[in-house]
Amino acid sequence: MKKEDIKSLYQAIDNFDTKSFATYLDDEANFKFGNMPVVSGKDAIFEFVAGFFQAIKAISHTNLEIWEIEGIRFVNATVTYTRLDGSTLTVNFSNTFKLKGEKIKDYLIFIDNSELFKAA
Repeated sequence: MKKEDIKSLYQAIDNFDTKSFATYLDDEANFKFGNMPVVSGKDAIFEFVAGFFQAIKAISHTNLEIWEIEGIRFVNATVTYTRLDGSTLTVNFSNTFKLKGEKIKDYLIFIDNSELFKAA
């Protein structure tokens, strides 16, 4: 998985394009989003991400810093969520992608977005 692929992955997320997002995953991938339980399998991850997209109005990833070592990619960046009411939350995050070939086998998101769904 090259840096260009990672940038395309985030573009798919920002476009709420769950089908394109899923193409980057191994069929038996594991997905861990913050402190939530691990979701296993491409189909289950697809459903989880699609559900998350329904809970927000928009998402935007910026300031991508990408590092590569054999079989692993690391990303530090900023994400801005737009809530359904139009308010926003911007936080920093770090992702680790453990690869199986060119597909993501383990997708680990280190983030504190606990403020996202708190009532104003």
